[in-house]
Amino acid sequence: MTTIDRTWQPVALCRGNHSHLFFPPSTTERKDERERRELRAKSICRVCPVVDECLEYAIAIKEPYGIWGGLTESERRQRLSRAV
Repeated sequence: MTTIDRTWQPVALCRGNHSHLFFPPSTTERKDERERRELRAKSICRVCPVVDECLEYAIAIKEPYGIWGGLTESERRQRLSRAV
């Protein structure tokens, strides 16, 4: 079994007050609200010092939800399908 590196997580900028931006709310979200939330989350990812490690982690564990490494669920699926 391969151990997945998680040492990057404590310095990720998505932790704390902004974490709600990276996952959809438990209630229904309109398209414009989702797009605005995702843009805000991605802007945090752009300046995050561990964005590459975050994306590698999400792909390695096949994370089905949220924005990881600056990519949404569908963007990660597209990247994986192009790689195959």
